Amino acid sequence: MNKSDLFGFVDEEEGKLREMALSIWENPEPGFKEVRSSKLQRDFLAARGFRVRDVPNVPTAFVAEYGSGRPVLGVLGEYDALPGLSQKVSAVREPRDDSGSGHGCGHNLLGTAGVGAVLALKRALDSEGRAGTIRYYGCPAEELLAGKVAMAKEKVFDDLDACVSWHPASMNVVWGCSFLAMNSMKFRFKGIPAHAAAAPQAGRSALDAVELMNVGANYLREHVSEKARIHYVITNGGMAPNIVPEDAEVWYYVRAPKRAEVRDISARLLKIAQGAALMTETDMKRELVAGCHDVVANQVLGARMHENMVEAGPPRFTPEDRAFARQIAALTTREDKAKVMSTYFAPDRVLDADLCDEIVRVDDKDKVLAGSTDVGDVSYIAPFAQITAATWPVGTAAHTWMATAASGSGIGLAAMTFAAKTMAGTVYDLLSDPALLAAVRGEFSKTLSGFRYVSPYEE
Repeated sequence: MNKSDLFGFVDEEEGKLREMALSIWENPEPGFKEVRSSKLQRDFLAARGFRVRDVPNVPTAFVAEYGSGRPVLGVLGEYDALPGLSQKVSAVREPRDDSGSGHGCGHNLLGTAGVGAVLALKRALDSEGRAGTIRYYGCPAEELLAGKVAMAKEKVFDDLDACVSWHPASMNVVWGCSFLAMNSMKFRFKGIPAHAAAAPQAGRSALDAVELMNVGANYLREHVSEKARIHYVITNGGMAPNIVPEDAEVWYYVRAPKRAEVRDISARLLKIAQGAALMTETDMKRELVAGCHDVVANQVLGARMHENMVEAGPPRFTPEDRAFARQIAALTTREDKAKVMSTYFAPDRVLDADLCDEIVRVDDKDKVLAGSTDVGDVSYIAPFAQITAATWPVGTAAHTWMATAASGSGIGLAAMTFAAKTMAGTVYDLLSDPALLAAVRGEFSKTLSGFRYVSPYEE
């Protein structure tokens, strides 16, 4: 069997894959509530001969496996939607319904491409009688930065030899960069209510504690690295001005290029919260909502993904796709497109097209993309690489109604097929080339240098 046969297997499944992706897009479900989307994929794979199992304590997560023996190779998939991004396939803002959610990050395509990749790999294993185990990981709640972290706590990635994934974007490129590690934390203060005018001396204000904590946090900003980020919202500030607030809550995100710095800043923030509680004579509790690691991009594996991108060829956009892309692209100025694309380290020439239909190579090693993702935790457990594919017109920002529209259009579906071929080809190379897998594993061991992964929930 050659690589063109493998890509042909993906093409044979393209109709079913498009049907699945559009079904998920038309029925968007937010994190940990992806009951329908998860069931759709797991039932589909089970019917195709995959062994499917739940992940303990992680709603809507599953693992679908085929084959036996080593190597054990994984493909990561997601299917959660975002709130507030309901949108039709239209170049004007036009919500589909009043459900509110929409696939503004293209996860309806992300997971479905992974399904397509493992289907093709199953065909390859069957035709060649080759040893090896392939796995599709149905991962919920990436937008909450929680799904894979919770799955990692259940040790479902521990025996992987390597894994791959992709993400919708505006360009076809290997991501060799890292992402920001993150903690999402809620601080809840409990005080004593009282009449704010008649007996303020009897009260202890939980809101005062929140505000004092925020003052302390803003002073802390001066004493963290310039790439670290601290941001917050007050989610509960009391019921009425004439009542001393008994309960108040503030929700913080702490981000930094490395997990160790996030831990350090979070520890200092906790001391500030404790100080605020002491000053106001209130009680304080901290909840870790989510936390994730930065990303270790395996350069050897990424280089092989690039080769497979070239071999598969860029997404096959139709004239209708290009016409729709022109309509969406016209909504964004060139200056704003440049700002969006600079976050992906894109060369300037990419801005000259409405759709990226080339395989781009960028030098992003040792750079950090200003966002966070829970794939980082997997990358500290097994060698990991990922690509992006041109799912949206050039310059379209993620988490927007324009991205939702493109993710339900032929543009997104073409990118999905391209991503499925790239991932299938890369995993097939790992199955058939022991020297490649050894090089991937060797880089992983050298980079981590004895580091032992610990879940943010267990730190």
